[in-house]
Amino acid sequence: MVDIPNKLFWTIKEAAKIIEVPAYVLRYWEDEFSFIKPKRTATGHRRYKKDDLEQILKIKDLLYNKGFTIEGAKKHLRKKDQKQDLSFIRKELEGILEIL
Repeated sequence: MVDIPNKLFWTIKEAAKIIEVPAYVLRYWEDEFSFIKPKRTATGHRRYKKDDLEQILKIKDLLYNKGFTIEGAKKHLRKKDQKQDLSFIRKELEGILEIL
C-alpha cells in the first residue's frame, strides 16, 4: 500500500507522483469514474483530498494489478458500494429490532 503523506490537499502533479501515474491518467480517470471529483481552486486547478487519492489507488490496483478493464472496475466498485449500503441497512434494521 502506498503511504499517503499527511496533508489536506495535493496538486495534480503531487497526486500523480503519489499514485505513480502521469497526470493525464488522473484526468482521464476523472472522466471515467464519476466519484473522482477533486476540488477546484478559483483558477480551476485541481486539489485532491486524501479520500480522492485512496479511491484512485483502488482504481489503479484494479486496472494495473488485477487486470480489470475500465468498465469492469466500474462494475466492481458499484457492487462493492451496494454491498456496503446493504450492510449498513442491515445493521440499522438489527438495531431497530433490538429496540422493539
